[in-house]
Amino acid sequence: MAGLHRPSSNSSSSYSRIILLLTILPITLASFAFILQWCGGVTDDSITRGSLDHSLFPGISLSPSKQSHSNCSSPLFPQSQSLSFPFIHHSKFDHSSNLKPKVCITTSTAGGLEQILPWIFYHKVIGVSTFLLFVEGKAASADVSRVLESIPGVKVIYRTRELEEQQAKSRVWNETWLEDFFYKPCNHELFVKQSLNMEMGIVMARDSGADWIIHLDTDELIHPEGSQDYSLRQLLSDVPGDVDMVIFPNYESTVERDDIKEPFSEVSMFKKNYDHIPKEVYYRYYDEATRSNPNYFLTYGNGKSAARIQDDLRPNGAHRWHNYMKEPNEVTLEEAAVLHFTYTKFSDLTSRRDRCGCKPTKEDVKRCFMLDFDRSAFIIASTATEEEMRQWYREHVVWTDKKLNLKLLRRGMLTRIYAPMVIIQNLRESGVFSSVIAKAAETTLSKDNFLNSVESSNSTSNSSSRLVSSRKFDAGGLSEATARRVLEVIDSSLPSAIPPLSPPSPDHSDLITSLACN
Repeated sequence: MAGLHRPSSNSSSSYSRIILLLTILPITLASFAFILQWCGGVTDDSITRGSLDHSLFPGISLSPSKQSHSNCSSPLFPQSQSLSFPFIHHSKFDHSSNLKPKVCITTSTAGGLEQILPWIFYHKVIGVSTFLLFVEGKAASADVSRVLESIPGVKVIYRTRELEEQQAKSRVWNETWLEDFFYKPCNHELFVKQSLNMEMGIVMARDSGADWIIHLDTDELIHPEGSQDYSLRQLLSDVPGDVDMVIFPNYESTVERDDIKEPFSEVSMFKKNYDHIPKEVYYRYYDEATRSNPNYFLTYGNGKSAARIQDDLRPNGAHRWHNYMKEPNEVTLEEAAVLHFTYTKFSDLTSRRDRCGCKPTKEDVKRCFMLDFDRSAFIIASTATEEEMRQWYREHVVWTDKKLNLKLLRRGMLTRIYAPMVIIQNLRESGVFSSVIAKAAETTLSKDNFLNSVESSNSTSNSSSRLVSSRKFDAGGLSEATARRVLEVIDSSLPSAIPPLSPPSPDHSDLITSLACN
């Protein structure tokens, strides 16, 4: 018909090819994308937005892998994208890295792997390269110490008879700054032991090439808030060169359940330190935040500190450092903190009780414990039934009043901190802890270390009496009284060791100045 154009056979063929191409192309692209995702070419959005979200998991990033393989890897962790820690050499936690400054943590512990492993690797993630573990009890057992010794950057020091004899010759015994804690049980004995271990730790840290040393318990995590990429190393590198000591105010855990099993992975709410709260806010809500307990914090409130490694450095108790030749120049951090996970498990009541042989009376517990809450907890754990203990624990430790929690969160007395929880959860889920244990199981504990661990177990039970008896000797062969007279003039200017201190209360405002100065 006129006015109609009939397409040629060539045009029909071209249209057919285009339609076929448009049909095949989406299928091909979809298939190619699926293969890339399965074999490591594309990272699933749900992963990068979820458990590995940089905003939730600071300190860890996804970086291209240096190696490629023809076989497909797990779709959860593709080969072309690998977990890396900017402050640790890739994901191998290489303690021999040349990154500066080098940070050393020293601790005294009798804990098990369930607590120590997350503690070590969390601090490796944020930039700690060297760990000095003074171990006894469970931590010194063959199974636990074998795992600890296999971790790069970790040095295990057993509490042997030789160690105690060496520490009995320390100059500390002839000085006055620690004498108020000598020959007293429980917490006082631990305080002296920690100080002696810190003294040895300074020498070991310097030998390892460390620039900073921190004394930390294994129920404490450093929270380097305010630093770039959640890095402790970066935080300390920004400290002016004339500063000798950096103070981390401590935040205290506030558990919301009485069935916590893994505190580092289950606790996210913390009570902020006095130093990080406006004074008017602190005193206005002090009573509500204290909840009829003896003090604002259950335990100590004067933080922990990092010291620059230098000549004449010495411990000043478990919370501070000092220098024999000068008054240290110190600064208190405005954002970073030490997170103290104290009494987070109901079993902590009985475990603390079992470590002390004092009588459960108000008079006797004053000899054994420095803080009021520890004294009350010991008496309850020693005299009450399990049901009564749990009720007391819920009333004094567990924060079940959600309305009060929300109020104090909004007022800035409480805070939520998720970074340590997420880091440790991801370390656990990625198999870091289990692989370390499995690797250690393939090796055998050296004969010397095995004997040391056995001897440590034997020496721990009566270490107090042996330590006292060994004090008859000193490095110079002088009697204790003579040595004390010789050092009296030198030592008179040294400040006393700083014990664990409670935060200031409205009734004791004079403590504010004391805390600030310390």
